[in-house]
Amino acid sequence: MRILVVEDDPVLRQQLHDAIAAAGHTVDTAADGVEGHYLGDVEAVDAVVLDLGLPQMDGLTVLRRWREAGRQMPVLILTARAAWHEKVAGMDAGADDYLAKPFHMEELLARLRALLRRLGAHSSAQWQCGPIWLDTAQAKVLINGAPLALTSHEFKLLSLLMQRKEHVFSRTELSEHLYPYDSDRDSNTIEVFVARLRKKLPEGCITTVRGLGYKLVDPAVSA
Repeated sequence: MRILVVEDDPVLRQQLHDAIAAAGHTVDTAADGVEGHYLGDVEAVDAVVLDLGLPQMDGLTVLRRWREAGRQMPVLILTARAAWHEKVAGMDAGADDYLAKPFHMEELLARLRALLRRLGAHSSAQWQCGPIWLDTAQAKVLINGAPLALTSHEFKLLSLLMQRKEHVFSRTELSEHLYPYDSDRDSNTIEVFVARLRKKLPEGCITTVRGLGYKLVDPAVSA
């Protein structure tokens, strides 16, 4: 999944980046509300961690503008403010959850996993598609109960495919979710990662829909 972190404190921003990336996600960051609003408005992010106390444009304004523009990605707001009415204001502006500072990084990751599960038909941190089991909490994959070694890009690709199994992803859509906004995106490299992932998964798990893209299926069901 691709996560946007909007936080003005450079130390906390880096800590959030590192922890979320270590959990297997692609992470974009912004240090102020203007940049954060822009990235959330034009990039294909799956969820946002948004601080309310931002320079240039406050977090509530950022969130309201996203919602007014029809951007519906899950948003977890961070606030150092203890006043209950400010938490309510965040939820009224369209936030999906909030976390007060200081917080434990493990709790933030758990809340983020819960928000991401709402994007698909998953009710737990363990996802299954046929013989494939993916544990989002521990960032590990099992095939018929045996551990599978994946590179970070392969894990991100598989997570995205499993998040919405049977959904056909185009190469462009996959590259938008897998690469940060400031990277050199080349949708042709997606073919390479798909080919590598196919070799590690049971035959028939990733299918090509001619002219459209790729999707993850249960080979036993699709056979």
